[in-house]
Amino acid sequence: MKLVSWNVNGLRACVNKGFYDYFKAADADVFCVQESKLQQDQICMEFEEEYHQYWNYALKKGYSGTAVFTRVKPLSVRYGLEEDSEDEGRILTLEFDSFYLINVYTPNARRDLSRLELRLEWEERFRSYVQQLDACKSVIICGDLNVAHQEIDIKNAKSNHGNSGFTAEERGKMTELLGSGFIDTFRHLHPDRTDAYTWWSFMPKVRERNIGWRIDYFLISERLAPLVQDAAIDAHILGSDHCPISLTMDIASK
Repeated sequence: MKLVSWNVNGLRACVNKGFYDYFKAADADVFCVQESKLQQDQICMEFEEEYHQYWNYALKKGYSGTAVFTRVKPLSVRYGLEEDSEDEGRILTLEFDSFYLINVYTPNARRDLSRLELRLEWEERFRSYVQQLDACKSVIICGDLNVAHQEIDIKNAKSNHGNSGFTAEERGKMTELLGSGFIDTFRHLHPDRTDAYTWWSFMPKVRERNIGWRIDYFLISERLAPLVQDAAIDAHILGSDHCPISLTMDIASK
C-alpha cells in the first residue's frame, strides 16, 4: 500500500503546475492533500481511474482545508476532532479495516507567535484524539505538522531557535506525541539523513540552495513499524512551497 501526502498551498494553483502529472506518476492508493484553499464545488477533480473523494473545507474562503483521494472506500469518515466543529477544515479521519488514517494540517503559531497558545492547546486535543483511536486500531497520521522536530530537520537550526515552527514548546509537543506510541517513519528508516526537507521559503534561491525545513510527516502506531517498506521525500517535485512525501507499507487498505 502506498500513501502520499502533499501540502499543495492552493489546489487550483497546483493543478496548473503539474499536480495531475505527479498524481498519476505516484500511483498512490491513498493521496492526502493539505491547504486545499477551496470551497465546495470550486474544483472538479478528474482522475484516470476512480478515487473516492473526501473534503473538509474551511469556512474562510481561500484558507486551509484538507482532502483525501482513496481507491478503497473507507468504513467511515470523520471531519474535525471528535464532535467539535472545525471551521478551518484541518482534519479528515478515514477508517479502514485495519487502521485509521488521519490527514492533518496543524495550525501555525504565526511569525509573532500570537497563535502559539492556541497551537499548544490544539496539540493537546489532537494527541488525546489520536490516542483514543489508537486504542481501537492502529493509526497512520500524515500531513503538514508545522514543526521541525529536531535540529537535523532544519537547515539553519541555530538562527531559528524560538521561531514559529521551531520553538521549544512546539518541538516538545511533537516529542510528546511520538512518546505516546508513534513513530516518525522517515527518521525510523533514515535516522541520520541530513538536508532532507519538505518546505522552503519563497525567498529567492532558497529552494535551489536547499535551505529548508522538514515539517511534513507520516507518523504511525509503533506496532506498525515492521510493516514499513519505504518513506520518501520527493523534493524535486515543484508546484507548491512544500513537496510531496510518501509512505509504502505492507498493509491492506481495505
